[in-house]
Amino acid sequence: MSSVLELRDVHRTHGRGPTAVHALRGVTLRVRPGELVAIMGPSGSGKSTLLNLAGGLDGPSQGEVLVEGRSLDDLSLRELAAVRRRTVGYVFQDFNLLPSLTAAENVALPLELDGVSVRRARRAALGALSEVGVTDLAGRFPDEMSGGQQQRVAIARALVGERRLVLADEPTGALDSGTGEAVLRVLRERVDAGAAGLLVTHEARHAGWADRVIFLRDGVVVDSSGPLDSVDDLLEHRS
Repeated sequence: MSSVLELRDVHRTHGRGPTAVHALRGVTLRVRPGELVAIMGPSGSGKSTLLNLAGGLDGPSQGEVLVEGRSLDDLSLRELAAVRRRTVGYVFQDFNLLPSLTAAENVALPLELDGVSVRRARRAALGALSEVGVTDLAGRFPDEMSGGQQQRVAIARALVGERRLVLADEPTGALDSGTGEAVLRVLRERVDAGAAGLLVTHEARHAGWADRVIFLRDGVVVDSSGPLDSVDDLLEHRS
């Protein structure tokens, strides 16, 4: 089965000379349709950098990132923007909702930018909001929502349409445990329906939803395992 996402010997260095920061060092990774991969590691290990490269928000210093078989380096800025609108759904840590748009308008925006009619985009947005259990927020603006509500709207935006790759950076950070589990269930269902998912998390119980867990330390993949069944598994792999 072909991969939706592939990183080939990817390096990412910020700066030059003695002050250079090597965020990623030779990372190779494949994520296939129907597969959810969790990325774990200490702060500064390169988790968010990896996610930014996978979503085309940043480019590698060396190596190659492919989405559905196409190298992101080979795409024009317009083509790359189209990939982010149509193929990749990204859940940011800080939500990135536009304050002047309602929840439904925020979720519909990627579809409208891609030429979908306002009516169809709104229908899809309401469906995505329903998936994460916040249809009642459709008409609210971000400053009228709690952090947890904004997070669920951001997740709906990442899921709207036919996204083949869903990237989530600590998507449950602003949520209580019950709501967090519900959101992970939605992500798992989308992956089971054929998408590929990459989840950055620091919690073992959230990594337990994944098919594989990748451990990063100092920008290097130091271990990979199947699903985690307990915190003991996590501690064993990190020791």
